[in-house]
Amino acid sequence: MGGTIELGGARPAVRPANPCFSSGPCAKRPGWSLAALEGAMLGRSHRAKGPKARIAEVIARSKAVLGMPADWRLGVVPASDTGAVEMVLWSALGLRGVDVLVWESFSKEWATDVAAQLRLPDVAVREAPYGRLPALDPVSPDRDAVFVWNGTTSGVRLPHADFIAEDRRGLAICDATSAAFAMRLPWARLDVVTWSWQKVLGGEAAHGMLALSPRAVARLEGYDPGRALPKIMRLTKGGRLIEGIFEGDTINTPSMLCVEDAIDGLRWAESVGGLDGLIARSEANLAAVSRWVAASGWAGFLAEDPATRSSTSICLKIVVPWFVAMDAAAQARVAKRLAAILEAEGVALDVASYRDAPPGLRIWGGATVETADIEALLPWLDWAFAEVGVEMAREAAT
Repeated sequence: MGGTIELGGARPAVRPANPCFSSGPCAKRPGWSLAALEGAMLGRSHRAKGPKARIAEVIARSKAVLGMPADWRLGVVPASDTGAVEMVLWSALGLRGVDVLVWESFSKEWATDVAAQLRLPDVAVREAPYGRLPALDPVSPDRDAVFVWNGTTSGVRLPHADFIAEDRRGLAICDATSAAFAMRLPWARLDVVTWSWQKVLGGEAAHGMLALSPRAVARLEGYDPGRALPKIMRLTKGGRLIEGIFEGDTINTPSMLCVEDAIDGLRWAESVGGLDGLIARSEANLAAVSRWVAASGWAGFLAEDPATRSSTSICLKIVVPWFVAMDAAAQARVAKRLAAILEAEGVALDVASYRDAPPGLRIWGGATVETADIEALLPWLDWAFAEVGVEMAREAAT
């Protein structure tokens, strides 16, 4: 993969067996091959009995693995996690005031939607910079709340949901796309949970999952926001929930290849111990990176509080004084070069930090990533950082 870089210095002897550490789409499950898709019902109507049963299987297996309460609805919706979140924001908000918790780029997008696009009159935004969480003061039980569980672009996750009251009248709307299947979600404190197939289980992209509590269903059926919604975003008809969405009857045509791949990922999840096994695999990846960071001397976690460090989107920053003293543009060049060296060596693909995040690296540690590959990667990080230093020294001397 890629050409070899000759900059001097001994390369580590062991390479990751799988260099895919992208934070989305994420690594396929161990052992995956195209053979996993041989049962896909291609060339069939997604509304026919067999294909519809396959979509319903995704729903049923997802609920079982996640331990979702039996009275929740779960459906497959268009446009990935973004589509799932947007459907609820535009369909359900406006009845009550809204608190939006922001600490990275995607939660910032939801705040923009709520305040600038929906133009709701009563919006309070609690914002924190990358690496931190906003104050987790209790949200009023009378207000809606919108938040991510895990900051995909910041590597900061919620340690709990105690700021949401169990006896609330507002809705708790949680974007859990890089948390579902890797972190335990407190269903009693949530009303809407969304995710996408291409994250923790490494499925193919373009489809989102939308989970609704009975309280969320009641809001959708009892509240008319008075705004026009395109068909692709409608969850109700005639004041009633469109139940077919949550039984495998999707709004638009899904890819049956992606559906088959989602089923394969769920079966694999079951084979490694279900949710407990998935969490253990992801936490082992974080633990391996934590041990390395403690000894690296040049890298640190973007998440400042250890209790908030993500086990999936593991975001690293460069902490040596000469880097910290650089301006933002120079820091970005160094971080991009570091990621480019790793990619050219074929040991880590797509590990540059998110474009809006502080310069650094972002290593996916979800359950489909083997801890042995994380451990093999870490010496390469040290080597590549040293190579960047060699390059900079050469440039300074010329």
